[in-house]
Amino acid sequence: MTAAAPPPPPPPGAPGAAATPGPTAAAAGTALAEPPAIHLRGVTKRFGPTQAVAGIDLDVPAGSLVGLIGPNGAGKTTTMKSIAGLLAPDTGVVQVFGNDPIRQPGIVRRLVGWMPDFFGVYGGLSVHEYLDFFAAAYKVPKGARAQRVDDLLELVRLADKRHTDVEGLSRGMQQRLGLARALVHDPEVLLLDEPASGLDPRARIELREILRALHGDGKTVLISSHILTELAQMCDSVVIMDSGGVVASGRTADLQASLFGGHTGVRIRLPDPSGTDAAVEAARSLGAAVEHVQPGVVYLRVAGADTEVAALVRSLIGAGVDVAELTQKRQDLEELFMSLTTRAAPAGTPPPTNPPTEGSQG
Repeated sequence: MTAAAPPPPPPPGAPGAAATPGPTAAAAGTALAEPPAIHLRGVTKRFGPTQAVAGIDLDVPAGSLVGLIGPNGAGKTTTMKSIAGLLAPDTGVVQVFGNDPIRQPGIVRRLVGWMPDFFGVYGGLSVHEYLDFFAAAYKVPKGARAQRVDDLLELVRLADKRHTDVEGLSRGMQQRLGLARALVHDPEVLLLDEPASGLDPRARIELREILRALHGDGKTVLISSHILTELAQMCDSVVIMDSGGVVASGRTADLQASLFGGHTGVRIRLPDPSGTDAAVEAARSLGAAVEHVQPGVVYLRVAGADTEVAALVRSLIGAGVDVAELTQKRQDLEELFMSLTTRAAPAGTPPPTNPPTEGSQG
């Protein structure tokens, strides 16, 4: 598959300083013991009347894997392009290991591997030739290029496609090739903008495993994605953007506890719908919030987790309520996203209660 327009060749990079390991959680406006891999302060960017980025403060520690999420138009891509040096911010400070992407472009290009959401490929080149071309552009020594390309093809599982024309690759294979291209100069920082876009489930799983391996090797990874469940599974922490600013950042569990107070969603199914009122009364007597009721099914929100849910079960049994099924669902990244962003629904729309669905587990 060929993209609409091929990308321009990347400018050659220059050697940069080695990364300094740092803490393992992202935070906005938090002082860190060691220099972060990515440092933003007061960053703004406007395109005509549109304020794309509105005063972002953000630190991404070295060696962390951080998810960047937000609705369309939140400013994610603009932020990542500013870090990569592809856009100059209107105001503010952007640094990669202390280097300014605009004033020190050679160093930052050496430190950063950038993978856009859509990229073109050069027709007529084999997979190996394509990566060798970019390795040469980044001034990887000629004697080391062949081994570097071979290693990357093994990493992204394209070794058996080394002689295939890049235009003959599937979308998933082209995405993996794009990741290899971003890694060809062995950068310290990876900026991945929607790398799983358009991939089937198997390709997404393979990509996730590759990113985990890179993170295990000490790479700093900032990844933007709309597939929130996958970010929750692989990221140390998340940064949530909306309307050009950061609305929350930190470990997912910490954000959930702060926002939801450790509540757990519970769905109770009764064998006899006539017991619905008794189930509601018993749940309320224990302090559970009743969110939705239908004959034979009650949705609750319980303060706490397993211990409190067990107490709820005992209370129901003690009240003579037969329970056919009880499933619980702790607040996940999707609920966190919906609670903290505003543009996912029209103004004035009440926040969703997101009752657990059948089969939901804690």
